[in-house]
Amino acid sequence: MFDGPFDVFALIIAIAAFLVAIKASSQAAELRRRLSSLEETFDAQRRVQPPPLTPTWEQAPATAAAEPPPLAPEAEPAPPPATEAASPPPLETSTEAAAPPPLPASAPGFEERLGTRWVVWIGGLALALGGFFMVRYSIEAGLVGPGVRVFLGGLFALALLGAGEWTRRKESISTIQALPIANIPAILTAAGTAVAFATIYAAYALYGFLVPATAFVLLGLVALGTLAAALLHGPALAGLGVVGAFVTPVLVSSGKPDYWALYIYLAIVTAASFGLARIRLWRWLAVTTIVFAVLWTFMGLKPELQVAPHAFHVIAGFTLASLLVVCGFMFGPTIEDGEIEPVSSSSLGAYLFAAMIIVLSSAHADLALIAFTLLVGATLLVAWRGPAATGALGAAAATVFIVFAEWAVRANPDMLVLPGGPLPGVGPAAIDSSVTLHLVMAAVFAAGFGIAGFLAQGRSNSAVIPVVWSAAGVATPIAILVALYARIAHLDRSIPFAILAVLLAAAFGAATESLTRRETRPGIMISTALFATGTLGALALALTFALEKGWLTIALALMSLGTAWISMQRPIPFLRWLAAIFAGIVTARIAYDPRIVGDAVGTTPILNWLLWGYGLPAASFWGASIFLRRRADDPPLRMIETAAILFTALLAFMEIRHFATGGDMISPPSLLEFALQVCVTLAMAIGLERLRLRSHSIVHNVGAIALSAIAALISVFGLLILENPLLFSSVNVGGLVFNLLLLGYALPAMLMLLLSYAVAGHRPVAYANTIAGGALAFALTYVTLEIRRFYHGPVLLYGGTTGAEQYTYSIGWLAFGVVLLGVGVLVNSERARLASAAVIALTILKAFVIDVWTLTGVYRALSFMCLGVVLVAIGWLYQRILFRRQAAPPPVPQTGS
Repeated sequence: MFDGPFDVFALIIAIAAFLVAIKASSQAAELRRRLSSLEETFDAQRRVQPPPLTPTWEQAPATAAAEPPPLAPEAEPAPPPATEAASPPPLETSTEAAAPPPLPASAPGFEERLGTRWVVWIGGLALALGGFFMVRYSIEAGLVGPGVRVFLGGLFALALLGAGEWTRRKESISTIQALPIANIPAILTAAGTAVAFATIYAAYALYGFLVPATAFVLLGLVALGTLAAALLHGPALAGLGVVGAFVTPVLVSSGKPDYWALYIYLAIVTAASFGLARIRLWRWLAVTTIVFAVLWTFMGLKPELQVAPHAFHVIAGFTLASLLVVCGFMFGPTIEDGEIEPVSSSSLGAYLFAAMIIVLSSAHADLALIAFTLLVGATLLVAWRGPAATGALGAAAATVFIVFAEWAVRANPDMLVLPGGPLPGVGPAAIDSSVTLHLVMAAVFAAGFGIAGFLAQGRSNSAVIPVVWSAAGVATPIAILVALYARIAHLDRSIPFAILAVLLAAAFGAATESLTRRETRPGIMISTALFATGTLGALALALTFALEKGWLTIALALMSLGTAWISMQRPIPFLRWLAAIFAGIVTARIAYDPRIVGDAVGTTPILNWLLWGYGLPAASFWGASIFLRRRADDPPLRMIETAAILFTALLAFMEIRHFATGGDMISPPSLLEFALQVCVTLAMAIGLERLRLRSHSIVHNVGAIALSAIAALISVFGLLILENPLLFSSVNVGGLVFNLLLLGYALPAMLMLLLSYAVAGHRPVAYANTIAGGALAFALTYVTLEIRRFYHGPVLLYGGTTGAEQYTYSIGWLAFGVVLLGVGVLVNSERARLASAAVIALTILKAFVIDVWTLTGVYRALSFMCLGVVLVAIGWLYQRILFRRQAAPPPVPQTGS
């Protein structure tokens, strides 16, 4: 049917499948050889019983059905009873029992492999491909007519089948042991079967010699014959037969493909293959058939897609898989109750995937949608009656969401919906499919998954099965609602969708309450948590649908708070994680758009959208952390606490940026912004240091350190370097006393000092001393910049330094050191006195390095004189007050006796 590169593709597939099947045939022959040897050895000691039918899709031994299975090599005969052990057995029996087992045959050499195996493999493959290519050549060269071609193909197929049966009978009659791997009868029969398939299909699809009914009967007879032959010849024939059957339409090609003929043919092949896999319990055969059947769906996906035959193909395959492959359902293998079997679930999932591809490729054609809906409904039914296929529920839910999500993204007519909801009476058709059909499908899917997920609770002794049902029952309706909202309401405000979300939340809430009152069953707690999650998720969607876009962040944050409160009333462990998940979603939302509402933040300081978008989530997370802490200190609580600290800091930073830039959130930073950020960050760090002493929370502990580190980075790189008005910035600092210098250097110095006292005794001494050193540096910087402001006005960057200004720096530093010393003496603070010593030492260094060279005249003399007086006074202070030594009293004179 298909020309071109498919020929090479089919040839590669055929060769690969041929080798795989031959390997299975070698295993069968080896097992037969070992069976014969063991039967001869142990026949007099133990009677071999045939094994029972394997209950599920286990890998059955690749032997003929009529042959008994081999015993385990380590099996030992049962010991004789004690009463018989006293009498010695006959001599013949003892001799036979003591005979050692036969030695294993030596490995065949290269010549043996070449002559007995490889030539047989290549010969079988050559026979099969020779028949196919002879047909192609006769068509291309026009050597014989269509009738003669079909006749010769039939004769060739009969010859191969006859040769295969003759060699099988001769092999079974003779005493020659079958060579392992080189299963000549199976290879000949497989080649004949493949040629028969190709001949009948060509007679029907290419030349029209057969009407559909006759072709159907003949192909069915060949399929049944293949099934019967595989039962005799083992997996080699099954492997080659299924590959040859699926590749035949590619090799025997036609310029005008008839998809109805193709898919009827593939349905017959699939039925025969599934039947054989069921009888022999060959898992690999069922999986191979499903893979080939699904691949054939992609072969016909063209712009002029014919939906009807493709829909028939997936429905037929799904039906056959349900009847013959799914364990515990209809004619499928048996399985233990409560077990999810991979092949059963993946077989249904594969055909659901194929149906979804047809829907997407046909631009949501009505027939494709109807077929997809039928398969999803059938999946629910099969999984309900056959729990082994419960895993297919996940595939069904995923494909449903993909279909609706693709429909939502495909097109959005601009006039379909107003912000308040759909226009009454307006129902334009969506691109390539009607809105009505999608809405009906959405209602059916939501109701089907939701109701089935609730009713499935308590039906199984397994904990996994009800959880899968509840997860699909909760996730699918919510996903459908979101897709419809995106498609119809354009992610805009829509009261009708908000009402639907509230109704969905009410349904999930009723299910949650009902499950909490039931007796304890496997999986009931997790399912209850999932339905509670659905309740909160639907409420969050209702808020999102009803409110403006910026309220999404607030709504989800409030859902986190509500979930934490519900976890106190209903101690379901998953609710704690759900509160943390909501916090994570809000954080991701902020990362996507830090301004919450885009350009509509507003220009009013403080009272703008940032206050609501960051403040309410921060308050919600702090409240949620209080609720969660009452029960445990676990990862969900730490996630919530992290979110609370993060949003509090972000609120402060964003409001500061908004205030400092006048609402222009993308302008470069300034001295005012850095100053406010440092002050607020230090204040929050002090608060967390106090809080961690009561809560003993690792999040509060790490958060305090992180905020301190952020404040340090902004202080050093922002205030001392980038926006330092004395180095690079030409900022106008303002008035003489109340100016930006007071906000950017004096206030941070005071806050750093308070932070150092807050951590003293609770953190390492070096940590507290480092913060105190930062406070000293900023205080000294403030003194220096204020002196500069006095001499140069509000812009400090420009202008030279006069002698008077240089002298004032020395006097100012010296006075600052004296003040620190006085404070240290009054409050008996060693830290203050050491700071005073550092400032005075710096003043001394300045005097001898700078003043001596830059000052002249009276200023130089006054500088050193003042420095000397202060140093002498400090020395006197230390000697007389701080470290005063009591003079020893004079010795009492000795009086004579």
